Parts: sequence; structure tokens; C-alpha cells
Amino acid sequence: MRRLIDALADDTDFFIEQVQITAIVFDTSDDVTIWATTYFDQEPHFFHLGLPFQQLDLLLRLAGSRAEALQEDVADALATVREWPCLLEYTTAADPPVPLPNVALKLSCTYPADEPYEEGEEDETFDISMAADTEEAEEYEGSQPHNIFYLEGVFLRVEP
Repeated sequence: MRRLIDALADDTDFFIEQVQITAIVFDTSDDVTIWATTYFDQEPHFFHLGLPFQQLDLLLRLAGSRAEALQEDVADALATVREWPCLLEYTTAADPPVPLPNVALKLSCTYPADEPYEEGEEDETFDISMAADTEEAEEYEGSQPHNIFYLEGVFLRVEP
């Protein structure tokens, strides 16, 4: 299975469908990361979706027949969690991945945080040479989007 970010042509907002939730990770009491899969260009891809807790509730309500059970799982986990992060997995025969039927998610890419500026550091001059030394390649890699996305919108397919 490939990373979704590697399949994108650019880093603009985009839509995905056929989403299945494979895990819910409570980073803090109001921060959540969803681990999910989707089909993109007829191939399975995985991605992470960073959400505020309110958006998690919206997605859980769209989980079809499993919505109520998922909401109970989340409530139980939050009531009993002692250490953060807290993980709920949906990857077994007893707890299979959770599809979001007739749902399209509009996602946007995220980027790694830049290194903090240290006082006393000198600004580097811009080097326009064509030599690709490893330090510059690593700096370029650090500025690339990673496989965590933000939710820009949720859309439902309405069948006539």
C-alpha cells in the first residue's frame, strides 16, 4: 500500500472517496488523528488526517450502520484513557476498517514545521549552483508535504 501524498501531482486541495478508517488516535483531549485508507487511481493508499475533536464526531456520524458503536468506542476510550496518545484500531476480523459510505472528503496537504530560528544565527546566502549536495537535498525533503492532511470539507453523495 502506498502513501497518498506520493500519488498527488501537486499539493493543492483535493477530494477523495472510498475512505475507510483503520485507527483513531487521540493525541490530546481535543486533538485527533485518523489513520485511513482510500483508493486513488484504482490503487490502495493510506494517509493520516489531523482533526479537531468536533470534526471526528461529524465523521463518526457518517459511518453508516457502525456510527453508534463507534461513538460508544470513542466515549469509552476518552472516559478511561490514562496516557496520551490513545489508540483505537479497526484492522481485525472482529473490528474491521470503518467505511464512510457516500462520503467525499476535501483534504489539504500539511508541511513539517520549520526549525525554530536561533538568536545569533547568521542568515545563509542563497546558492544557485546546480550541484545537488546532500545537505541541500535534505533541506528540500524537509519542505515537502508529508502524509498527514487537514480536513477542508465533508461532502455527501445524494442518490436520486
